[in-house]
Amino acid sequence: MTITVAVAGATGKMGRLATRLIDEAEDLELHAGLDSSSSLDELAGADVVLDVTHPAASGAIVDAAIAAGAAVVVGTSGWSRERIAEVEVRLRESDSSRGILFVPNFSVGSVLGSAFAAFAARHFDSIEIVEAHHAGKVDSPSGTAVRTAELIAASRGEMGPVSAPHADQRARGQLVSGVPIHSLRMDGILADQRVVLGGAGETLQVVHTTIAASAYESGILLALRRASSAEGVTVGLDALLGLELPDAR
Repeated sequence: MTITVAVAGATGKMGRLATRLIDEAEDLELHAGLDSSSSLDELAGADVVLDVTHPAASGAIVDAAIAAGAAVVVGTSGWSRERIAEVEVRLRESDSSRGILFVPNFSVGSVLGSAFAAFAARHFDSIEIVEAHHAGKVDSPSGTAVRTAELIAASRGEMGPVSAPHADQRARGQLVSGVPIHSLRMDGILADQRVVLGGAGETLQVVHTTIAASAYESGILLALRRASSAEGVTVGLDALLGLELPDAR
């Protein structure tokens, strides 16, 4: 069975990567490649819509894909839990049996790093995230850092929030689910995330560094192949990898 894919954001870095992967895969076929000048009507007829655009454009693309009856893989950052919950409502109202996958990061290593941090969070009360991306990334904190913070909070459960002294000071980072996140945007970096966990007499760091876009390839292919048979809303590549993580939604 061949899965037809429409790529929204096809002229961007991630879009070009996804288009190449689709062209090279025997079970995938490019239905359409959309840029900022394309009509969203071009999504009609695709089995799966891959959104790798811009936070300001992503919502309209997801709505159009739902209306077209396509499954969706959202690789665009900037989707909060509240916005995802709104999409769940629209999906139910549409009576669609298709699924939507929100993937903050297509790197398997990054997903595992977030999972390891969530597990370790049960054993430390002082936790902060430092994430760095290239200067062109328009959102901060990153979707990966937000997802990591949400997983940390969910993992701690009844233990309560982490210790975040002086959180009222802007330099202490933005609080997401009670976890301070510090963001860097600068030349010379592709993507790097460090979760620093502190305890009595020790610190633990869970570090993931992306050095090439090839790190995203296996995750993109996995998401596209699984999306066509998914139902409802799924958040995170971890769900597709069989990782048993707490529900952070």
